[in-house]
Amino acid sequence: MFDRSELIRRYSVNERETPHLRANFIASVDGAASFAGLSGPLNNAADKQVFDTLRMLSDVVLVGAGTLRTEDYGPLILDDDAVAWRVEQGLAPQPVLAIVSARLELDHSSEVFSRAPVRPLVFTHGRFHQGAPAELAAVADVEICGEHSLDVAGMWTVLNRRGLTQVLTEGGPRLFGSLAAADAVDELCLTLSPVLAGGGAGRITAGSEHGLHAMRLAHVLTAGDMLMLRYMRSR
Repeated sequence: MFDRSELIRRYSVNERETPHLRANFIASVDGAASFAGLSGPLNNAADKQVFDTLRMLSDVVLVGAGTLRTEDYGPLILDDDAVAWRVEQGLAPQPVLAIVSARLELDHSSEVFSRAPVRPLVFTHGRFHQGAPAELAAVADVEICGEHSLDVAGMWTVLNRRGLTQVLTEGGPRLFGSLAAADAVDELCLTLSPVLAGGGAGRITAGSEHGLHAMRLAHVLTAGDMLMLRYMRSR
């Protein structure tokens, strides 16, 4: 297990006012982003520490609707120690959960919404509808960004307008692929799990091919045979 203050030092961003998109994923050493459809079998307690620290450092956690359902997300609620640390730093007690959903097929009665300490955001586009269902609009702020697909630049405009500059995305692969294609990814935190998962699972990114984006290695942490890698975008 890691010392908490060391993780904060390792993963903090110096200039919080500057928009920064950080992605966090885990993969097996043979490249699988999940096992039996879930990422949970790949991780351990040390990876969970990093996961929790990245959430604590963020203004908003961005996740695709498919990942929300597959990974059975609950409400985004940090523990008391994390809340106390954020308040000491002058941050909002809890980060905002932002969900990307093309069809808005979200259960408005789920605890993701009903127990959220901060009203969630939902990003969508106008391809399938002209407005959000009233039940969803009652529990979340719905923002239409783009006509036929997600307009990443428009989404950043909304987040920046709300003062949510430190963005953490936890996937899924298609959302991450869209962000990478838009050259919006500033950082990738990648845990390599010391297992061979075999065929069948996808990668951490999906979607159409795009140009190569160079990254530089900022640090490597180890927890037994597990590696926590932090890559920064070379711009």
